[in-house]
Amino acid sequence: MTGDAGAIRTTGFGMGVRVDVPFADAVQRTRAALADQGFGVLTEIDIAATLQAKLGVELPPQLVLGACNPGLAHQGLLIEPDLGLLLPCNVVVRSVPDGGTLVSTLEPSVLVGVTGQAALQPMAAEVRDRLRAALDAVAGG
Repeated sequence: MTGDAGAIRTTGFGMGVRVDVPFADAVQRTRAALADQGFGVLTEIDIAATLQAKLGVELPPQLVLGACNPGLAHQGLLIEPDLGLLLPCNVVVRSVPDGGTLVSTLEPSVLVGVTGQAALQPMAAEVRDRLRAALDAVAGG
């Protein structure tokens, strides 16, 4: 999922935006944008550091932020108690070869398909709108 800087790109299961800023700046923008949309970062996984430590391989910087909007998570869990298996929302920030940074996340409607719970659709739509707004903010700086 790469492309022009600032344009949100989608795949069948994700959406993301490429920005022409260093990795650390993109991480900072992403955290701020998520907070502005009501998401807290519950977990953080440094993929590059983990694979370096475990396998001795080098990858460009890549960080997984586990983001959660408590109110929306609560709504979803009331509909589908096993939804916790799919939470929090992973937001990935990774360096790309041309020097830019890609910020991407899972398309929330995938959760509806995985669970088979059509009643989750309104909650998934709101999560999507908020994540998309966060990606727009990351792109806008």
